[in-house]
Amino acid sequence: MKPMTLLLRLAGPMQAWGTSARFDYRWTDREPSKSGVLGLISAALGCQRAEPIDDLAGLRMGVRVDREGTLSVDYQTALDVLKADRTPGETVQSRRYYLADAVFLVGLARADDNAVLAEIHAALRNPRWTLFLGRKGYLPSAPIYLPDGLRDLPLEEALARYRPLTDPAPDMYRYILEAREGSLRMDQPGGPFSERRFRARYVRSVMVPRGEVPSVPE
Repeated sequence: MKPMTLLLRLAGPMQAWGTSARFDYRWTDREPSKSGVLGLISAALGCQRAEPIDDLAGLRMGVRVDREGTLSVDYQTALDVLKADRTPGETVQSRRYYLADAVFLVGLARADDNAVLAEIHAALRNPRWTLFLGRKGYLPSAPIYLPDGLRDLPLEEALARYRPLTDPAPDMYRYILEAREGSLRMDQPGGPFSERRFRARYVRSVMVPRGEVPSVPE
């Protein structure tokens, strides 16, 4: 089967791709998480949270960072939050980190099933539900759907050959590519989103000149 890759544009004033949270401290990774991207796709397809997502979880993901964005924090307070025993509580403070003005090109590929990529591509054009960039209210500033986003190319080549999403374009691009070994990310869905089960996956981060195809072990 000829290799195929689906490309998505993730650009917005605020994005958050957290793979860990500690109570009222909400961190964000510096690039989109796989669980976050698959959640976005599930919304486009109109999937319920309890539906199995094995076909989506089997996709291999890569990211090209067109603009890193600025790490920022949204400081929030909530008054009179009830305690566990339902007695009046104190003011709760939370810090929610996000990326400001980041731009990413995300690629998804699956060697044995191109039909699922075509289905996702069509759903992104006419999404069933509203699409957010990691958190509700974080809306994209440009369409996620790319009319020419379905490419007859392997993942790395499709990411490298696609036109720059920013002007001026960077001389060097950072890529984060799913691989057989590398750094661990705990963002691989291990079941329906309603179960909130996530497994580890390996990724490699590489820097290469614009237009050069990155190379990592799959």
